[in-house]
Amino acid sequence: MKRILILGANGKIARLVEKRLLNNKNYQLTLVLRNRQRLAKLKSANNIELVQGDVNDRALLSAVMKGQDFVYANLSGNMAGFAKNIVDVMQNSHVKNLIWITGSGLYHETPDPFGSRVENYVGHESKENTRRAAKLIEASNLSYTIIRAAYMTNDDEIDYELTKKGEVFKGTMISRQSIADLVIKIIDQPDKYYQQSLGISKPGTDNMLNEIRKIEHDF
Repeated sequence: MKRILILGANGKIARLVEKRLLNNKNYQLTLVLRNRQRLAKLKSANNIELVQGDVNDRALLSAVMKGQDFVYANLSGNMAGFAKNIVDVMQNSHVKNLIWITGSGLYHETPDPFGSRVENYVGHESKENTRRAAKLIEASNLSYTIIRAAYMTNDDEIDYELTKKGEVFKGTMISRQSIADLVIKIIDQPDKYYQQSLGISKPGTDNMLNEIRKIEHDF
C-alpha cells in the first residue's frame, strides 16, 4: 500500500486524483486543505484521512508527513515559500517522493506568442516565484517530478504528450483529467519519472491561443 499526502486537496486536479484513488486498498490518502468541510463527503471512504490546516504551518506539515511515501503538492500562492517548507520537512522526515504542479514557461521554454501570454497573464514576479520554487526542488536530493502544465481546461478527456526539461514546450492547452492521469502514473512508477521536469499539453494545440482567449471570454 502506498501512503500519499496531498497538499491543497481541494484543488481541481487533486479532486480528480482523489476520485480515481477513492476506496482503493492500494492507496492510503491524507488530504490537507484549509477547510476540510469542503471534502466532507469523502469522510466515508475507507482510505482517506482529512486534515484541516495550512502548508505554512511547519508543525502540522511535520505531523502529517510521518510515514508517507509520496507528497503531491497542488498549491497556489507563494510557491517558493511552500517549496522551502515542503522540501525541508520531507528531508527531515525521510520522505523521498514529491510531485509538484506548476505552469509552463518555467525555463522560458514556451515559444511565443503563448510564452509571452503566460508570462504577462500570470505576472513576471509571480512567475519568478514559481521559478525559485522549482530551483529549490531541483537542488534537493528528493525523488521529484515537476509537472509544467499548459492552459488547463475541464474537458472530459485524457490526451497528452510530454516534453522534458531542455526541450521546447509543445502545445497550449491540456485537460485537468490528463494531468491527474499523469500524477497517478508517477505514483505508480516513480522510478520512471525520477528527478524529471515534464511539460504536458494536448497534442495538436500549438496554435490555439485564440481558442484560449475565447474560453476566457465566455467564462
